[in-house]
Amino acid sequence: MASISSYHGFTSDSEEKRFEWQLSVGHQWLQIDNDHVIETHYCHPGAKGITINTTHGKVFIDFDKLQTTNAALKVQRLSFLSQGETEDVGWYFRDEQLWREYGSQSSSMIASSVSSRDIEHQFTLNRQGTFSFTVGSTSYTLDFSTMKQKNSTTGMLRNVRRRPKFTYNIGSISSTSVFPTASTKQTNGRYKWEFMGEEGEWDEYKAHICAFDSSAIETEYQLNPQGQLQFRIKRYSYTLDFSSMYQVNDKIGTRRAVRRTADDGSHQNSSSGTLPRWQFLDISGIWTDYSKGKSSISSQEIELVYQQNPTGIMKFNTNRFSYELNFSAMTQRNLSTNTTRQVQRLNQ
Repeated sequence: MASISSYHGFTSDSEEKRFEWQLSVGHQWLQIDNDHVIETHYCHPGAKGITINTTHGKVFIDFDKLQTTNAALKVQRLSFLSQGETEDVGWYFRDEQLWREYGSQSSSMIASSVSSRDIEHQFTLNRQGTFSFTVGSTSYTLDFSTMKQKNSTTGMLRNVRRRPKFTYNIGSISSTSVFPTASTKQTNGRYKWEFMGEEGEWDEYKAHICAFDSSAIETEYQLNPQGQLQFRIKRYSYTLDFSSMYQVNDKIGTRRAVRRTADDGSHQNSSSGTLPRWQFLDISGIWTDYSKGKSSISSQEIELVYQQNPTGIMKFNTNRFSYELNFSAMTQRNLSTNTTRQVQRLNQ
């Protein structure tokens, strides 16, 4: 795992921000212009990396390894800290659906006994060591050298990521006209970004509500159409996933469909109306759609999990029973009675 380098003491350029991204060209480290764009992506735990345009062509930066795909170029991230100051770092684990910060709690999970701050303290003591903790009655071990979390009882492994918390002035992002990356062709037309509201109507994102309007979201989308954007509305944090076109409430897991509409009104991207339908074969031999009325999940939610791991397993509940949906076998199993039913995925 690549570490986050730190430089103690400020320069004139570091008064506004506390980080700097650099590429080595020959034997010289050069600052990357507009590196706050890289930083915003790096601080998102779900981001694997970012592609930037350089004089050497397009370069992909792998955030987990802090390496580039160009063997001649190296990358590093510096943190500018005053004496005695520590960087605010988040530690995240990947569950069946999302990257979650240690110490956080959702409606279906028990909060862990440790926080990001606790883990960061242990990490600074021994970056190649291990750290044990509990969640309820279950013990886990976090291996810093492999960035894996292991369930001490079942042996299940989960990926772990360490990312800094974003501290740069967000206002500078919207005022910057040149960005270090363009993974898709920029468009001169305006795109409207909307989410599915409570009444089944499309609502446009507004800057005064979530800090991002359609223009700002489109800018982030152009930088990485497969990436994610995080924002807050009052006491809740949300993740907008461009690849699946969903908005997810990070705390309770509620998902909403998202769409991107061009000036002419055509839907350039949308999670609604084009997703496959998921059905199970009921006791009468009839194929029945998954829906909120019959279970705790809908077809849209199943498809979202399926796209993330087409060979995986997801669990859900009804009023009386818990079930396991196996994507590889395309079966649904009642965990109490062991009754198994066929499942199908219909393209629309």
